[in-house]
Amino acid sequence: MPSYLQIENISKSYGPKILFEHIGFNINEGDKIALIAPNGTGKTSLLRILAGKDSSDSGGRVLFLKDIRIAFLEQEYEYDPGSTVWDQIVSDSRKWTEHLDPEHLAAYELRIRQLLDSFGMVDPSRLMKDLSGGEVKRVALVVMLACDADFYVMDEPTNHLDIDAIEFLENYLSHARCTLLMVTHDRYFLDSVANIVMELDHGQVYIYRGDYQNYLEKRQERIDNYNAETDKVRNILRRELEWMHASPCARTGKAKARKNAFYELKDRAGQVYRTNQLNLDEMGPASRLGTKIINCRGLGISIEGRTLLKDFTYNFQRYERVGIVGGNGAGKTTFINLLTGTSGMGFPFEIEGSIERGESLKIGYYRQDGMEFDEDQTVLETVNDTHLLGRFMFPHDMLNNRISKLSGGEKRRLYLLTILLRQPNLLVMDEPTNDLDIVTLNVLEEYLKEFKGTLIIVSHDRHFLDRLVDHIFIFQEDGTLKDFVGSYSQYRASLAGRGGRQTAKATISPARARSAGSDGSTPPDEACPAMSKPRKLTYKEQRELEQLEKDIESLTAEKAELESRMDGGLTDHEELQRVSARFSEVSGLLDAAETRWLELSI
Repeated sequence: MPSYLQIENISKSYGPKILFEHIGFNINEGDKIALIAPNGTGKTSLLRILAGKDSSDSGGRVLFLKDIRIAFLEQEYEYDPGSTVWDQIVSDSRKWTEHLDPEHLAAYELRIRQLLDSFGMVDPSRLMKDLSGGEVKRVALVVMLACDADFYVMDEPTNHLDIDAIEFLENYLSHARCTLLMVTHDRYFLDSVANIVMELDHGQVYIYRGDYQNYLEKRQERIDNYNAETDKVRNILRRELEWMHASPCARTGKAKARKNAFYELKDRAGQVYRTNQLNLDEMGPASRLGTKIINCRGLGISIEGRTLLKDFTYNFQRYERVGIVGGNGAGKTTFINLLTGTSGMGFPFEIEGSIERGESLKIGYYRQDGMEFDEDQTVLETVNDTHLLGRFMFPHDMLNNRISKLSGGEKRRLYLLTILLRQPNLLVMDEPTNDLDIVTLNVLEEYLKEFKGTLIIVSHDRHFLDRLVDHIFIFQEDGTLKDFVGSYSQYRASLAGRGGRQTAKATISPARARSAGSDGSTPPDEACPAMSKPRKLTYKEQRELEQLEKDIESLTAEKAELESRMDGGLTDHEELQRVSARFSEVSGLLDAAETRWLELSI
C-alpha cells in the first residue's frame, strides 16, 4: 500500500520542556491510527505541524502523498458568529468546491444535507452564535466529512458531542474507506474505528497494531522490560559505586572513561516508569454522609415555552451511582446546576417543584466551565501536595510551572484534583472526560470505583459510564426522565432488542424499591409519573429470571477464572487453545443470559 504520510526527524519543545525529539513514522493507505499521550506532551503540537500551522524545531520532513485529499479537524473550530450554519459550511468548503461543475456541486450539497440530518442538525438556517458547543462541533465535522477526503487528521473529534452523534461518527468512520490519524480519549470510539494505536511517550513514538486492549497489554510488556533493564543497570551501578569509593585510581583521576560511564549509569538507573494510581487513603476519607442526600418533588424546568424536565420526583440515595445522558441542549447541565444549588445558570429558566438537600451533604461539583485559577500561581502553590500531584501526572519539573503555561488538559487535571481534595461525599461531574487524556481517565476511574459517597455523572463517554454507574437517567424529548437500571451498553442493547427504538421502558432500581417509604415518603412508582412500572412476569418467567441470575453469577465467575488462567501465561499450546475456546463459549453464553435477563427485567 502507498505511504500517505512520511514523517522524518521532527522535534518540538517549549522553553526547557521537550515534547518530542527527532521522531519519525509512516502512515500508509488504510491505516486508522489513534494517537495516545498524556495532556501537555505534544499530541496537538504534532497535529499542528502536520497541518502546516506550526513548524518542527529540528527541520525534518513532513511529506504527504501527492494529489490526495486531506482534511483537518482542530479542537477549536473558528467560525463567523453571524453566519448561518449552511453559509458557514459552504464558505469553509469553498476550497473543495470551487472547481466543481453544477452536477457535482449539487451532489456535494446533497451530501452536506445528509450529514446535517445524520447529526441531528435539522435547521441549517440557524445562526452559528446560537449553537451549543456540541452543535458547533457537528458543523465542523460536516465540513470535514463532506469533502470525502482520502486522509482525515482529527484532534478530539468526539469532544462535546452527545452519544448519538458519537455513534453516528463512529459508524461512519469505521466503514469509510479512508486513512485517518486522530487524537481521542474515547476508548469505545477508538476500539471501533482504529486499527493502530500510536503512543507518544517521553518524547518518542511507539506503534501498536490492534485494538485498545492489545495496546494496554503490549505497552505494559514494554514498560516491564524497560524497568527490568533498569534493575539490571542498578545492580551494575552498585558495583561501580563500590569501585568508585574503594579504588585509589578513581580518587586520583585515573580510569576517566570508567568514571564517565559511572555517571551515565547513574542517569539511566534513575529512569523508571511508574503506574499512576490514586487511592482513597491518599485523598483522605469522604466526609460522613447522612441518610438524606437530595430529594426532588415535582421538579420541572422550562425555558421560552420549551420543557426540559417535567414532574420529576426522586430521592437520591447514599452511595448511589447514576449516569445522566441526553442530546446536546437537552438540559443535563441545567438539571445538575439545580440539584447542586449552583447560582448563575445564565438563562431565564422557569422552575417548578422543590429540592431538599441533606444537612451533612458536602458537594464536589466538577463543572464544564468551573475552572477558576490564579494564572500567575504555580502548580505547587495551587495544590500543595507533591505526592498527589505526582499521582496526577505533575512531575517535580512541572511543580514550579505557572498555571498560564499549562495546556488545557493539564488545567483540567489540576482542577479535578482541587475538587477531590475537598473530600466530598456527593461528587457531581459534568462531562469530566472532555479534554482529559486516556491515562488520566484510567487514574480517575480507579479512584471513583472506590469512592465512598454518592456519584452523579453527566457524560458522553460510554466506557466511563459502563465502568462507574449502576443506573442511567435518560432525558427524553418530552421532558420526562427515564430511569434504566444497568450500564449504558446494556441500555443500548435493550434498544437494539426492540428494533432500535430511541426510548427504553423505564425500570425502578432495586435499591430504590427496597428503600421506598422508609422515611414516610411516597413510593417511587406513585411519586414519579415519568417512571412506568415494569410488566408483571408470569410464574414461568419469574422462575426463568431467578435461574438466569444464578447462571450469570456462575458464568461470570468462570469467565474471570479462565481470563486469569490465560493472563497467567499458559505454556502448553493445546491447553491454551482449550481454555481460549471455552472462554469464547462462556462469553457468548453470558451475553445471551444477560440479554434475556434484560428482556425479563424491563
